[in-house]
This record gives sequence, C-alpha cells and structure tokens, in this order.
Amino acid sequence: MGAATDTGEWEREVDVLIAGSGAGGMVGAIAAHDRGLTTLVVEKAHGFGGSTAMSGGGIWIPNNPTLRRKGLADDVEDVRAYLSAVVGGRVPADRIDAFVDRGPEVMEMLERVSRWMDFSHCPGYSDYHPELPGGRAKGRTIEPRPIDGRKLGDEEEQLLGLTVPTPLGLWFTGYEARNLMMMKREWRARRMIFLAGWRVVSNFFLRRRMKTLGAALVARFRLTMRDLGLELWTSSPVTELLVEDGRVIGAVVERDGQPCRIRARHGVLLATGGFEHDEILRKQHLPELGQPDYSAGAPSNTGDGHRLGEALGADFDLMDDAWWMPSIALPRGGVFPLVSERCIPGMVIVNRDGRRFTNEASPYVNFVHDQLEGGHVPIFEIFDQSARDRYQFAGTLPGKDFPRSFYKSGLVHKADTLRDLAALVGIDPDNLVTTVATFNEYARNGRDEDFHRGESPYDNYYGDHSLPNPNLDTMETGPFYAIRLEAGDLGTKGGILTDAWARALRPDGSVIEGLYATGNVSAAVMGNEYAGAGATIGPAMVFSYLAMEHAAEEKGGSR
Repeated sequence: MGAATDTGEWEREVDVLIAGSGAGGMVGAIAAHDRGLTTLVVEKAHGFGGSTAMSGGGIWIPNNPTLRRKGLADDVEDVRAYLSAVVGGRVPADRIDAFVDRGPEVMEMLERVSRWMDFSHCPGYSDYHPELPGGRAKGRTIEPRPIDGRKLGDEEEQLLGLTVPTPLGLWFTGYEARNLMMMKREWRARRMIFLAGWRVVSNFFLRRRMKTLGAALVARFRLTMRDLGLELWTSSPVTELLVEDGRVIGAVVERDGQPCRIRARHGVLLATGGFEHDEILRKQHLPELGQPDYSAGAPSNTGDGHRLGEALGADFDLMDDAWWMPSIALPRGGVFPLVSERCIPGMVIVNRDGRRFTNEASPYVNFVHDQLEGGHVPIFEIFDQSARDRYQFAGTLPGKDFPRSFYKSGLVHKADTLRDLAALVGIDPDNLVTTVATFNEYARNGRDEDFHRGESPYDNYYGDHSLPNPNLDTMETGPFYAIRLEAGDLGTKGGILTDAWARALRPDGSVIEGLYATGNVSAAVMGNEYAGAGATIGPAMVFSYLAMEHAAEEKGGSR
C-alpha cells in the first residue's frame, strides 16, 4: 500500500475519488455533486457507514439551520471563543475559523439538495465544557430523526450500526435513551416506558425496521446519494495513490479481487477513518496503557489512509491521542462504551489503590486522559444495590442482575461488604472503605469536595434529577458491585495534517496537490479536546465540503 507513478490506462475516470463511506465520505460526495463534480465513493468494508454508522450520530456544527429554527443561533464570536478556550493553540487558527465560519453552509446545502435531511436538537445535552467562555449549557448538538431501514431496499443489509441488541426491535433517539435510563426515577422517563411499548407493538404490525443514531444518519446520506445518482462501491479498498509530476491524479482500487485504475482529475479525498484496530500503529503511537484495542470504531479502521499519506510524504499530528471512551470488554467480544453509567449518583470509580482519581462524570476524553496520565490501569466502578435497583448499566435494566457471563468472565464481582468486594477484585480494602465513606459524606452535603462531580451541566445531563445533586448519592446498601473498566476509544485522533481546505500537507508546509483528507484519517481540528457530542462527525462533514469546494474551484480554473 502506497504511491506509484502513473504509467497505464484508466478503467474509470471521475473528477474526485472518495475513499471511505462515513459522514466525511458521503457528505463529500454530495457536496461534490452540488459543485458540478463527478465522483465515486469506494469503501474497504463490505458494509457502508464506517464508525459514523456505529456512533450516536450526533452532529456538532454551531449555527446550523436546525438550531436556528429552535431559536438557538450563536454569535460567531462566542463559538470562536469557546473553541479557542477548548482547543487552545493546538490547532492552526485558520482551520478553526474555517470550521466555525463555513460549518452552517454544509447543513444548508444538505437541506437544499436532499429530501431526507431531518434533524432534531438534543435539549439539555450541553457542550462538554459549558463553563468555558462561549460554552452552552443548552448544547449545540443535533441528531438525525429515526428512519425506516426498508427505504434502503437491498442495501439495508449493508448498513453498519451499533452492535448492542435491543429487545423486540425497540428503537429510540439519543435524547430518548437518556430518559429511558431514568425510567425508575423521573416522571418523564416513565412516560417513555409506554412509548417504548407502543413502538414494539407498532413494529410488529407495520413491519418497520427503524434505524436510529448513527445508522439513521448514514441511511439519510445514502438515500440522498442514490437520489443524486452517486455511486458507492463496497469491498473496494484503495491500495495505491497514483502520482504524476508530484500531483495525485488517481488511485488503484481493488474490486472483485482485481486492481482497478481510477483517474481522479481533480483529486482524491481520504475519509478512511482512524488506525484504532491496527496493533502495530497503536503500539507505535499511542500511550503504553492505551495501546490495548478496546475500540468501538469500525472494524475496518486499520490505518489504510495513514499509510497512503505516509507514502507521499505527508505530515502527521496528534498520533498519540484518541477519542477516548471508558468502556467494558464484553464477554462475547467487543466493547460497550460507558457514558451515562459514569453519572450514576451512588457510584465511585477507583484505581487499584482504592482511590478516586478524577470526576467520574467528566467528558469521556478528559476522563481517560486523567486515567492514562496517572497510570490508573485497571480501574473499577463501585456501586451498591440501591444504585443497581435504580439505574441501567450497559444495557442491563434496573433491578436485574447482570448476565452470568459477566461474573464468569471476571468483568463483574459482587460481595456483601466493601471489604469482601475489595478482596475479590484486588483493591486495597482500607482505602476503598475510606473512599466510599468520604464520598458518602460529600453526597449528604451535596458537594464533591475532591473532584466537583455534579457541578457542570454536562455532568448533570445523565444524572438523576430527582436528587439535590443529580450526580451524588450515598452508597450504603449491600451487596456491592465492582465492574472493571478499560481505557477504550471511539477511534484515533491523529492523522494527516491538513490546511483549511482539507489539503494534505508535507512537514515543510507545502501542499500535496490533489490529496485531501477529512475525519479520523486527518489530524483532528479539536486538538486533544472534545467540544461537544458530534464534534467528530461535524468537522468531518465540514472539511469534506470545503475540500470539494476547493476541487471545484480548481476545475473551474483548469485547462
């Protein structure tokens, strides 16, 4: 896999070749069509959608039309101030400006060209750092409305999605999922129980196969592509970039086991995802304690685009970081990312010494940064029977015992006392007892004196609002549980360094003509941080849009 000088005939010619079928790749194809460019999307995996389809499907693009219709328009300078505070100087200002200034255009374009674009605001899902200048407690995240997968016809089976099964085809949006988690605690959540029952019954009679979250987003993009006549090849990895006079002019794509030479007159856009499932690259770049693969990224993300860029001398940045996510390793294989589970009020997360080390409810990237920097591997989430009776955990409903496989695999331990639990898990018993006693005192007073859990609107979103502090409650009712947590991720952050037009750069700052990159194959515009839910998908869409604008302008000025 690499680059070669062009010396042969072409099997296919397009203006732009796009590698990858996640949000970046699909929006790139739609934007290319809107700019008058011919395009082809090729996807390495058998299914399409990449990590986008397996995600929560949120989009963080401030000032987009959905937010404006809700009266949630932003002062652009507030957005700029927020990203400046979050990202700092880690990313060139022109890239941040391009995202802030041009982002709304992407959503406007999608609404203009497509009948499938339908989004809703996630009320109360705050920015991840709402306390910073320009941060918003009401949040800027939008999500796709559910859609019947049958609309995809024969392509439905190729649509990737979350691997966590739901009973009887039950479906819900991300916002509704938050309410379901509090089904035993809040009245609005109890109403969701009846809605869930109606959906199960209606699914049976209407034979719907509803897609939600990231799968719904990708389905809407794919339906738009089909309306526009845009082609998508699956099981078709890019194996080489073809170069002439220092410019990328096409690629070799493996299709049906045979090499297919495709000319890309105005460039190749890499949207191939991260390197999260490549053992060699993880060991080469990620922190030692973050090298084990507990990733929820698409299985096909093995750094193909990174290697293609490396062969052309591209510069790279942020290769030692990831979109970290505390996770559990499921006995059947795979991982379950933990978001709401870290906001359970009657719970602490401790290291092997039995001590807390950060705010358990903090944004997931920050949580794992603190975990890795402190050398806290392994870690354990500790809670009592009262919490188990009240709140769901990793798909296990409140009041239900964990599956037998959870205990058999050593993922979960249970004991009548904290000391007995510590002995089972290998935690310092004296420290654990002291940690829980201190936390209980904080819970009674309503303030976490050590790590300020529950003081941010972000913490509160998944908390229990029937309590004075939604994230604090005492742990006093045995038996007690301990669950091992891993330093997981949603994908890697590091990749090809690009400019404000998503053009790949060399270490000397010069442009690799004809090569664009977006999404997790490129160095994240969020730097080492995370602005809000959907701050992976939103920038991937924006920079693919800008790449296609640049390619179209180049076409307009070409011979």
